[in-house]
Amino acid sequence: MNKNSVNTIVLADCLSFYASVEKADHPEYKNKPVAVAGDPSRRSGIILAACPIAKSFGVTTAERLGEALAKCPELVVMRPRMQHYIDVSLMITQIYKEYTNLVEIFSIDEQFLDISGSLSIFGDPITIAQSIQQKVLKQTGVWVRLGISSNKILSKIATDVWAKKNETGIFTLNKADIETLLWPQPVQKMFGVGSRMTAHFARLGMFTIGDIARTPLPRLKEKFRARFGKQSDIHAEVMWRTANGLDDSPVTPSTFNTPPKSVGHMMTLPRDYIENSEVETILLELTEEVCRDCRHKGYMGWVVSVSCMCSPYEAPTGFSRQMKMSDPTNSTNAVFKAVKTLFYRFWDKMPVRRIGVTLSNLVEDQGYQLTLFEDQVKSRALDKVTDHIKDRYGSAAIIRASSLTASGQALERSQKIGGHYK
Repeated sequence: MNKNSVNTIVLADCLSFYASVEKADHPEYKNKPVAVAGDPSRRSGIILAACPIAKSFGVTTAERLGEALAKCPELVVMRPRMQHYIDVSLMITQIYKEYTNLVEIFSIDEQFLDISGSLSIFGDPITIAQSIQQKVLKQTGVWVRLGISSNKILSKIATDVWAKKNETGIFTLNKADIETLLWPQPVQKMFGVGSRMTAHFARLGMFTIGDIARTPLPRLKEKFRARFGKQSDIHAEVMWRTANGLDDSPVTPSTFNTPPKSVGHMMTLPRDYIENSEVETILLELTEEVCRDCRHKGYMGWVVSVSCMCSPYEAPTGFSRQMKMSDPTNSTNAVFKAVKTLFYRFWDKMPVRRIGVTLSNLVEDQGYQLTLFEDQVKSRALDKVTDHIKDRYGSAAIIRASSLTASGQALERSQKIGGHYK
């Protein structure tokens, strides 16, 4: 393509994705308010997705299930099926790829499409968007909203601000219309700006996206430095570029194939853990997951990190600390030794409610350092065998005895993806 030609980028967003999938699988709920929520008996009992009918009763994503039921007693609550949602998302990706090979997954329900080279084959952008909508709806039962523009940030804004609100579910935001359409919008509608950042902008006297866009970048950096400190120049530039609709990043299909910078797992516990043995059980389970993921990806880590949040809820305490190990490793036993050292060094003995383990500074797993104190060959062989058993029969096929105690969560987590049921 000519470098000077204008790109046509689409951000496709699935309407109430989890709830839409459930309604497609359960036609009897077509005209009923449906929500997908975590297990009410645990801390994950929040609304993950609500269909438009449920939203009309005031049900919102991320609110507690009890609050949602108070607003809508007739609410049909479905337990999440994360593996099924992933499968449907991948099915939708394949539909997008019928129109272009440039598809970048942004999240489970949002994907960027570069259709610049497809216009001569499938027609104008609106025709392509309508065709995608109908094909996805027919094959999956999911309604897709599509924002169209010349780059990723503008197509995302076109989707969030306009396509999600209009009846057709399609909106084109031309670069020439930024000043008249985008700039009058309130700051909170800008991508990357939440309630806290909105408040900061208000204190800076900026209430619309145009207020940010029209501020000269050097002046905006000065304002950010005064409010956020000397290291805020990059943040200021990101906000300024977003407000002006500037984005040079291409649609990159290989986004998720790039080497990871770190591998980590975190868990919110079903209750507060107080005893050392309880916490160590969870630390070992998390370490096993992290090291297994690293071995699958072919990496070892130099740096281990432990994060912890403790009760009380009103004024939580905690820490996030890291240490460099003597050699890079993905051995569960070696990493767990470092994890325990870090945890006990910084734990204030308060009840633990959330905890995480991460390996970073990754290097390829092509060799390893032999030591006098551990049989690395035997340890790696054991890890390889247990990985193979879990890959073939499931992650709960072989677990440590400590995970069968009341504090263990390995069996529960084996039934979930991303903290939600498969």
